[in-house]
Amino acid sequence: MDNKDYLISYGDGILITGANGFIGSKVVEKLVDYGFRNLRCFMRSASVSGPLKQAIESSNARIEIARGNLLSSDDCERAVDGVKVVYHLAASTHDKSFHDAYKNSVDTTRNLLDAALKKTKMRRFVNVSSFSVYSNMQLPAGALLDESCPIEREPELRGDPYSYAKIRQEELVRTYGNLHYLPYVIVRPGAVYGPGSNEITGRVGITRPGLFLHLGGSNIIPFTYVDNCAEAITMTGLKKGVDGEVFNVVDDGVLTSREFLEMYKRNVENIKSVYLPKAVSCSVFCLLGTLSRIPKVGSLARYNRRRWSAYWKGNTYTNEKLKKMLGWTPKVTIEEGMNRYFAYCKRTGEHDA
Repeated sequence: MDNKDYLISYGDGILITGANGFIGSKVVEKLVDYGFRNLRCFMRSASVSGPLKQAIESSNARIEIARGNLLSSDDCERAVDGVKVVYHLAASTHDKSFHDAYKNSVDTTRNLLDAALKKTKMRRFVNVSSFSVYSNMQLPAGALLDESCPIEREPELRGDPYSYAKIRQEELVRTYGNLHYLPYVIVRPGAVYGPGSNEITGRVGITRPGLFLHLGGSNIIPFTYVDNCAEAITMTGLKKGVDGEVFNVVDDGVLTSREFLEMYKRNVENIKSVYLPKAVSCSVFCLLGTLSRIPKVGSLARYNRRRWSAYWKGNTYTNEKLKKMLGWTPKVTIEEGMNRYFAYCKRTGEHDA
């Protein structure tokens, strides 16, 4: 992307929430690489992690660490003071209740948006969302899922607090954009992987004590290497003329769930796994969804037809919009990315899921 297409100048203030996280630290690194030199990293932790620390130490940019809590309106106002672009990556991925997920994704975003309206003339608010917002209930298996596809209309019925909160967060950002003319872009990464995270995406299957339930089969996984994803996010905050757009982030190259799991077993750990064919796993999830409606069995609510469809029914994906409108291309191939990821997992121990 040519710098004449940039929305802001190199000295303008930029805020990155979740800057100490897996993707956020890479966004900081990319902004430094692009030559931006006035960055504010918002984080709750008192310690700076390796990737962010390295970006700070290797740069001549002014990188400010702003510690606070996005649930505090005062902290949000201090965070956005004087900035032109906000990259909002802060999110809680492990909330087990809808209340906590809503509080940590939606209430925090509202505070940040309110602060942006009060304190500065914002040029771009980049909201980092997720593929989990989509509904593919009406799509046949293998159909293309792109930015034109519908999001889940009744997210509470999927039983997934994270996707519920992300859907409500997106709705809030659009509302502020329409009512207050706040320029925004929504970015939906696929399955982000790479050094820094041991996670095996849930699109491959579910971990149970001593056993991995492989549900993905021949499904294509929408992988995006963390560096590629961070560059795409960075570009959405800088490019002129893309206000109100939604971008999916998925790399070139195709890897199925089965291929990934076989590679993981060869390169990292020969984990014990059991494959459930689609017909079987779909029937099981439908049954559990029905049982969850029985009083005192509600704990099964997150296993249902909607969740099965979203994660294991199977779709194909495209990054054409990202390439066409931003000029983005994934610099790390899926082969190289997987080699780096497997080496990291091998070095650091057991996987997460």
